[in-house]
Amino acid sequence: MKDIKVEIFTPAKAAYDGNVQSISIPGTLGNFQVLYNHAPVLSSFETGIIKIVEDGNSVKEYTTGGGTVEILENKVLILAESFESPEDIDKARAEEAKDRANNRLSISGEKEEKVDSIRAEAALKRAINRLKLKEKYN
Repeated sequence: MKDIKVEIFTPAKAAYDGNVQSISIPGTLGNFQVLYNHAPVLSSFETGIIKIVEDGNSVKEYTTGGGTVEILENKVLILAESFESPEDIDKARAEEAKDRANNRLSISGEKEEKVDSIRAEAALKRAINRLKLKEKYN
């Protein structure tokens, strides 16, 4: 199988650079897979799991908080809000983030205080995503 070039950047770092067999991305309308000679695409993607199949069918999975992806001439460029391997995820920190987000969502329903429920829901989704991947690899 022919390879595609994948580059992934976050605001903090260059997170991934390599030639791969395929990459699956959590698109806004559902997951999609990119293989050699994929049609050109410019799209956003959501919080979820990015799955990379490297040479030798080695599979690696990473959490992401969403971002944008450009696919052009067998090159995939991803600008991600976050990109973490299972080893990078601090389980205790993710559980604390989940608890904080749940707490913010419960407060917004009880008090007159304005809590940004959209941000809290996004934080909850990111925390759950991290915990699922961490548990899968433990």
